[in-house]
Amino acid sequence: MAMIFLKSCAIQPNTWEPPQKPAFENSLALNQALTESSAISLLGWYGAEDFAVDKQGNVYCGVHAKPNDFSQGAILKVTPTGDVEEYMQTEGWVTGMEFDREGNLIALQNGVGLIKIDQQKQIHQLATHTPEGAPILMGTGLQIAADGTIYFANMSSEDVSSARTFSKLILEMKPKGGVYAYRPAEKRLTTISEGHYFANGLALSADESFLLLSETTKYRVLKIWLSGSEQGQSEVFMDNLAGFPNNISRRANGNFWIGFTTKRNDQLDKIHSKRGMKRFVFGLPRFVQPKAEKFGMVLEVSEKGQIIDALFDPEGEVVSEAGAVEEIADYLYLGGDVVSYVSKYPLK
Repeated sequence: MAMIFLKSCAIQPNTWEPPQKPAFENSLALNQALTESSAISLLGWYGAEDFAVDKQGNVYCGVHAKPNDFSQGAILKVTPTGDVEEYMQTEGWVTGMEFDREGNLIALQNGVGLIKIDQQKQIHQLATHTPEGAPILMGTGLQIAADGTIYFANMSSEDVSSARTFSKLILEMKPKGGVYAYRPAEKRLTTISEGHYFANGLALSADESFLLLSETTKYRVLKIWLSGSEQGQSEVFMDNLAGFPNNISRRANGNFWIGFTTKRNDQLDKIHSKRGMKRFVFGLPRFVQPKAEKFGMVLEVSEKGQIIDALFDPEGEVVSEAGAVEEIADYLYLGGDVVSYVSKYPLK
């Protein structure tokens, strides 16, 4: 009991009253669409959190060693025919990634920050600290604009990725995240927006006038304006979502795919208003803490935030998590932080 007390003292959570969660009906009516997916093995690794595609159509993803071990990592390469190979090993989990015009893989490495991996597989650090001097420890949601500007989010400058850190961020409900822009020609990092809750997925609009940012623990997606009279301002794009929004990607038609880690948890929603209870839950041993349910969920939404389509695997039997989502050659590639495979869903 003393150990639980000591661990519970490690957080000073904020209280919050989540809105009543929406029902799975109408545009959110449950279906079995994602059960039509096939699985691509990650060769014993876990956690495809984002995808990048080279000019030959090969798909890349960052992975880590074990479900609760994010310290060792690698980048895997999946060929168009489905063959998987280890492209290179890394010293930590690589999350957001995208190829630039020169063929370099621009990425975010857990505990390091923004990096460039050249075609000789040499790693170059681009930005390790925010303009305010805080370390970029949990970067995510990388996007590259037409002019080469690299946008990304940072969840936290206090902790690196771990199961305990994710629990801490969820229960604390503190705005520790930010969104940043790195301009390679100037080798300069600037702050776009700060004060975000579990800043996670990021996507550019088709005209690059705004970014979408998922605030996972707030069950919402924000719109951050990059140009026009509202430049620098943010507004709620979608609120009171039915699950934990994670990565976001843009379709060729301008709509967005939003991937979800899992659906909302009633027990978690109930304790968010109880500071003492959240501290107690955080102090419990990991094996008795509430765990995310297996639940596959992906939404297609318009630039106005309207739900166009909803894809589910309600039991999580085929797609247990769909936190990462990317449309590649008429398929959706889906991944998750602790999943040992990538799901490949055929678009109709």
